[in-house]
Order: sequence, then C-alpha cells, then structure tokens
Amino acid sequence: MMKKQKIEKNNYRGFEIEDSILTATEPEAARIEPPIEKIWMRFFWLIIIICWSVLTGRVFYLSYYKGSYYREVSEENRIRLLPIKAPRGKIFDRFGNILVNNIPSIDATVIPADLPKNSEDRKEVAKKVSDILGLNEGEVWGMIENLNMKSLSPVLLKENISRDESLIMAEKEQDIQGVKMDKTAVREYYDSFIFSHILGYEGKIKKEELKDNPEYLMTDSIGKQGIEKSYEKELKGMPGARQVEVDSLGNIKREIGVKEPAAGNDLVLNIDAELQKKLSDELSKIIELTKTKTAAAAAVNPQSGEILALVSLPSFDNNLFAKGISFDEYLEIISDPGKILFNRTVAGEYPPGSIIKPLVAIAALEEKTINETTTLLDQGSINVGGYAFRDWKAHGQVDVRKAIAESCDVFFYSVGGGYYGIEGLGIGRMKKYFSRFGLGKKTGIDIPSESEGLVPDEQWKMENTGEKWYIGNSFHAAIGQGFISATPIQLVSYISAIANGGTLYQPRIVSYVKKSDGEKIANSVKIIGKNLASKKSIDIAREGMRQAVTSGTAISLSNLSVEAAGKTGTAQFGAEGKTHAWFASFAPYNNPRIAMVILVEGGGEGHSSAVPVTKEVYNWYFNPRTSF
Repeated sequence: MMKKQKIEKNNYRGFEIEDSILTATEPEAARIEPPIEKIWMRFFWLIIIICWSVLTGRVFYLSYYKGSYYREVSEENRIRLLPIKAPRGKIFDRFGNILVNNIPSIDATVIPADLPKNSEDRKEVAKKVSDILGLNEGEVWGMIENLNMKSLSPVLLKENISRDESLIMAEKEQDIQGVKMDKTAVREYYDSFIFSHILGYEGKIKKEELKDNPEYLMTDSIGKQGIEKSYEKELKGMPGARQVEVDSLGNIKREIGVKEPAAGNDLVLNIDAELQKKLSDELSKIIELTKTKTAAAAAVNPQSGEILALVSLPSFDNNLFAKGISFDEYLEIISDPGKILFNRTVAGEYPPGSIIKPLVAIAALEEKTINETTTLLDQGSINVGGYAFRDWKAHGQVDVRKAIAESCDVFFYSVGGGYYGIEGLGIGRMKKYFSRFGLGKKTGIDIPSESEGLVPDEQWKMENTGEKWYIGNSFHAAIGQGFISATPIQLVSYISAIANGGTLYQPRIVSYVKKSDGEKIANSVKIIGKNLASKKSIDIAREGMRQAVTSGTAISLSNLSVEAAGKTGTAQFGAEGKTHAWFASFAPYNNPRIAMVILVEGGGEGHSSAVPVTKEVYNWYFNPRTSF
C-alpha cells in the first residue's frame, strides 16, 4: 500500500504526491514534476515571446533598413514622372533652306500598371480603344495581355492619331482605364522625293533597337536611314518630365513640377538644295526619254570633299515612314522593281566602264610603262590567244591624251595587259593605284549603308571562281569591265582627286552641327590621301579629259560658259549586252569648284544620255544664282 504524504514548501499551496516519487537517497533534493497543464502553459508563453520577438524584429527591419525603399514605392504609386519628348533638331542646306522640320502630333499609349486588374475588364478596354482608333481588337487585346502589368513605362498603341480620334479619346479617357494620349512631334520632310535618300527618315523604335539604345522608351522615335540615322545622337534632344500626382487609376490629380526638355542640335548640310533639285529633274527627264527606270548622280566640291548633291532614282516619300506607314503602302514600296529604298549613290556597285581610264593612264605613267609620247596604231581590235578584243571604233594613231579623249579601248588593253610592245601593268599594279585613289573600299561618307565595291586580283579570282587570272582579265579591268565594280560616290571622289591635283578627301554631307546656344561644331575636312601621283602624270590625265570636251566624246560640252573636263563611259552588264551610261566631269578646268558623276542604268552610251544631263546642270549651275 502506498501512503500519501503532505509537503508544504515556500508558501506553495500543499499538494499530494505518491511515495514512489521520493527516493530514499535524495530526501531533500527530490524532483517534483508539475502537472501536464502547467507544461502547456509555459509552452504557450514561450510561443508568444518568440512571435513577439519575430514581429518586433521584422518591424525594425522594415522601418530602419527597408523604410526608404517602401517609402519610394509608395510615393511612386502616388507621384509619377511623365516624360516630355524633346524636339528633334532641324536640318538645313548649305544656304539655310530648311529641309526637315517638326510638326505636333499625338500618340495613343497604354500604361500597363494602370490597366484594370481583371482580364475581362482589360478586354473591354481593348474593345473600346480599338473602336475609336480603328485598330484590330484581337491584336490590341493580345498585345495588352502580354504586357508586364507592373510596368509604368508607356507602350505605343497608335502613333500620329487624327484630330477626331484625339478628341474622342480625350472625351472618353476616364472610361478607358490605362490608355493615355502622349503629345509628341513627327518629322516633316520638304521636297521629300528629292532628298529622301540623303535625309532618310525616323520612326518608332523597335525592340531590337532598344538593346543598343537602353535610354530610349518604347514610344520614342529613332533615325532609321540616311542622315537621320548617322546623326541620331546629335539630332535627339534631352527629354524633360512632368511630376504629377495620380490616383489609384492613374488619373492625374495635380501637377507638382516640370523639367523642360532640351531640343536636339540642328544640322547644316553641304548640300545645295537647288542643285539637288536640278540634278533630280534632269535625271528624271533622261530616264523618261531613254525609257529606263534607274539613275544616280553625285556632285562634290573637289577642293574639300563637300557633297553638293546626291541623287538616286527612283525615290520615295519619307513622310510616309515618319507619320506611320500602312502595311499596304510599305508592301507597295518594297515590291517596286526599281528598289525605291536603295541608295544607288553609296550602295550601288557597278562596272565603271571607261571613266576608269584616266586612272589607268596615271598608273602607267607612274610605273613608266608608257610616257606622254607613247603611241600605237588602233585598227579597231587586237587578237590574243584566238580571242578578239574589240574597240568601239578604229582610232588610228593615238597617244595617252587622245586615248582618254576618244576613249580608245585598244590603247588601254595594251596598257593593262601588254601589247604593241607596251609592258602591261597587270592587275597587281592596276590595283595598287585603284586602291590609292579610293576604289575597292568605303569612302567613309557620313551616311549609312555604303558598299565597298570590288577591285579583284589573282587570288580573289582563284578563291571565287576556281580559275587563274588571264591576260584577258587585265584587258577588261583596264577599261573598267570584268570583275571590277565601284559606287558612284567612290568614282566622284577619285575624279575629284584628279581635278584638284592629287588629294583624296573623305566625302561629307554635314557641314556643321549647330547647338541651341548658337555654337557651331564643324564636320572637319578629312584627307584620306595626298600626293597620290606626280603632278605631271595627273596633269596629263587632266589634259586628256579636257580634250574629251574640246574634240572627243564629250564635245557637246565645248560651248559651255566655263571650261570643263570629262570622261564618258559605257559599261556592259548582264548577259543581254545592255550598257550603263556614265559621265565623269569637273569644272571650271583651271580652278574646279564642282566634280560630278552621272549614271543612267541601262541608258546606252555615256555621250548620249549622261553627257546631256551634265550639260544642262552646268549651264544652270554657272549662271548667276541668288543662293550661290
């Protein structure tokens, strides 16, 4: 039998325990186990203390360590910075005639974070905005659903909306949650068909372009082609911002402050707008007369490399791109067989034909394979290895000047490949001078999409055709045929170097950048090469080009009001025996102020189509003008 004992200790209320709880060996230190209810009570208080400690620590962390972050987030939900787009810089010609301006415009945009949270409500927004703006509801709905709904960055719905659309949007803005109107400006290009290949155009930035321009918004515009692209950083201004207070739906409640935008820098070009128009008009007439479709022209100041005119036909209206071109309009442009968007002056690669002959003459004179008194009898052709290499006529006894003036193929066959006792230059030495005068490589003109052209050699032919270089290839290269190709801008640069006595300039469209404070940052003259050949060799080539006008293939220019020099070219292309018509020239002869290259694709012979354009332009250019 167990007996019960009663213990009283430290004023605790007495309670009964069994004998078995007490041990004989530890009568004073006997352990007393409390009842189960007291264990749970202690555990409960321990949990409360732990939870209180965690909450206190979390409050301390959020208040002291993350307080500024959450204050900023909270402020962003109430205060917003709405970007104000900066006016883009204007563009002028060399005489101050405006070529590009800005006109006010409105874009419809959506701010993802302000859209309804419910998908069905967003679908209703898509329907309403599509009805107003004439958009495809499904496309708008799909675009909206793929947005990051936490983003505050505006996304473009439709650019350059009409006046009626903007009025309706303004009236119903409160009912179309998340959709806003953004005041902006679009480019206005004057005489767009005449200047489009020079100026290019701007358009809304694309996602792939954002990778290289992370500072831009998806609603920003950026230069796409021409000067608009190559001088994007100068033309783009610094955007401003409005600080506003908004409600939970993104509606503006009050304006807090404004940071005004800074306009972009203006550009003043070397282009003579009136010359550009004249060249364009005369080329348009000649392609209509010859029933061709494509042509190009480049005019340069040979004393500096300043581009005076750059014409590529057919052309396009760059206002279509600036104001938002429709799919049908774009499809019509890119499907045009004339490749309207293609800038032939810098990207077109063509066999140069006989306008290369003055340079071949310089190479032979410099290498001393001929001299100014070297003559040969041109009977209309030469025969090598069973092949006849024909001339366009039998020229009789010719020297280097007459060979240039009358475009004697047999003389240049002999100079290039060797014949009539003349040591041929071969492609190696011809390439040396072609490269020295800028052929086969980009000129560095300040406009995108320039091509390099091609100056071949033995290795190139072997790698690309699997055949060795034959003497016939050198014959053809010496008259600008075969594998050789060049762009109009390369050819006018090379002709300019002959005109000025041996200096090759980098061609430049932009004269200077004009900042808003009036400061002018000049696009400095850049020399690619000097003393490209001896003065005597260049003078002989110049004299041959002058004889082309006084008694040779360009004799129709002999009655100009100024003395001019030139070289005709007729370059075969394709398998049908068609020819491009070329004419390269400069004037006045003793103090050249302009060098010009004309190309009429498929236009026949140079003297019949390219020379008449030159004559009309020079007659006009050297008459008194108020802007000249």
